Amino acid sequence: RILQIDPKGNWQPMKCFENRGDYNKVKQKHRDVLARRSEGMLFYNTRHGEKILFSEHYVNLLLADGHQGLENKRHEVLTFGQKRLSLQQKSTVRRKIAPAKLFSSANGKRPVKKVLVSGVAGIGKTILVQKMLFDFGGDRDHLGFDFIVHMTFRDLNLIDKPTNLRELVLRKNRHLAKELDNILANDDKLLIILDGFDEFKHYRSCDVDAFVTEPDEDADVVEVFGSLMQGELLPNASVMLTSRPAAINHIPVGCVDRFVLIAGFSVTEVQDFFLRYFQDGAIAERMFAVVSANELMLTLCYIPAFCYIVCCILKESKDLCGEGPKTMTDIYVQYLVAMLRSHTQALSDIVLKLGRLAFQKLMEHQTLFYGSDRDVAALEGCSLVSTFLDKTVAQEPGCTEEVYSFAHLTVQEFFAAVYCAVTDHPLPDALQHSAGLGEGSSNGHLDLFNRFLSGILSERNANLLSRQVGLSCHEDKVDDYRQRIIRELTTLCESGAHILNHLHCLFEQQDPSLALAVQPKTLQVNVSDEILSQMDYNAIKYFLNLTKGMISELDLTGTGVSGDALRGMQPLLLRCQRLW
Repeated sequence: RILQIDPKGNWQPMKCFENRGDYNKVKQKHRDVLARRSEGMLFYNTRHGEKILFSEHYVNLLLADGHQGLENKRHEVLTFGQKRLSLQQKSTVRRKIAPAKLFSSANGKRPVKKVLVSGVAGIGKTILVQKMLFDFGGDRDHLGFDFIVHMTFRDLNLIDKPTNLRELVLRKNRHLAKELDNILANDDKLLIILDGFDEFKHYRSCDVDAFVTEPDEDADVVEVFGSLMQGELLPNASVMLTSRPAAINHIPVGCVDRFVLIAGFSVTEVQDFFLRYFQDGAIAERMFAVVSANELMLTLCYIPAFCYIVCCILKESKDLCGEGPKTMTDIYVQYLVAMLRSHTQALSDIVLKLGRLAFQKLMEHQTLFYGSDRDVAALEGCSLVSTFLDKTVAQEPGCTEEVYSFAHLTVQEFFAAVYCAVTDHPLPDALQHSAGLGEGSSNGHLDLFNRFLSGILSERNANLLSRQVGLSCHEDKVDDYRQRIIRELTTLCESGAHILNHLHCLFEQQDPSLALAVQPKTLQVNVSDEILSQMDYNAIKYFLNLTKGMISELDLTGTGVSGDALRGMQPLLLRCQRLW
């Protein structure tokens, strides 16, 4: 390759082409490949049975924006202290931004190269990625890149030996091999999308100090990723990273140019989702009325994945069990029950096998499982496999093997919690991987698992699982868990430590006596540095409405709390001695 000196005095490959015609042919071929891959996604939503045109999915993006744009105000909006992505100075003003504008700089200022897209579980991060690939393959995008290379951290987790960027690109893009030198040399026209950072088993070790600078240079996969994010490898390439909020604390310091939030559905979009799902105006209207009668349930439907599962329940059951779901766990338990109704096999045995697979792999930070795995092989012949697991084919050098994953990461977390709740397996505080109920608060890995576990160990869901599935929670495990919630919440309220995930666990129980049993000497509630969703506010209000007396301190620093949210919490604010 021809080298040239860059503005910093370093030798770099010259951006020229031996045959521009070949480059353009591969460029079009790459779009064609992405278009073919997207054909199977025409009605795709990572879950089974939905018939919504992929191109018509809602993708609501909000740019965290202080005044003139994040790219010009990086230090006002993203503060990196102690290697932690702090949102402490984030403005509450957020602008909508279209996917095609994600890498556009405001007023021609400093270019945006690294974009972080964050959102809670089920909000649509992977849908955004797949929609961008769908549009790019069909020549419908306006991003201005010649090539988009898509990788998932689920796939990267399968790599356990040294690799390099060239190998990573070619793993699923062999058609790029002949022109890859030119593609990488022309890196300012290359976008690399990395989906699911929170699923990366090395996500706590990404702030590397050992870098690779060449695409052919071998290293551990975490070093290749860290070098790419920190601009040591392909410095002119654009990178888009998606992640759940709790894991973004571990993104290498100072490498994000733009922070984007994915917002959930509006009420109108929930109604429209129901209409598209049920394909009948009258049925959709009646089902939406059922949901609207329960404010908490309607709030849950603002999350697309939960909205879909609610629709599944309504379609299968024609109604809702009991008084209707009030929590995330309620929805997933009723979803499980609804899906099991069409199967005649020994349900408890199948659920336990799925649960064991989910639990073991979640603790190992694995979300993809080879068909040769012992726990996967144990599911052979089970009719429920295709209901809850997706199957793909992995092509490794010299072999082809089936790879499985749960239809959505939240489904794996739910089954893992069911397994932990109904077996003799000790609660998470006895595991090396988890120091306690709120261990996930520091890294997010087990947050939803803990919430599901709490909800499953509640009386109403334990009874439902026993009646409908034949699985019973151990009574002593239920009592131990309840005592732990009371003990740990009391300690956290007295110390002012971070408490949000504990509040969600309490909310999932839906037992006022638990909140009343929490009687700290001083009531301090710290939920700082979280971008709070409506579900978060519900959990906070649920707890504080059940407590009595003055609230010593409520810390909402860096939460981006809106005026509407503050008005909804007004009675509680009047009880606060200190409000941050």
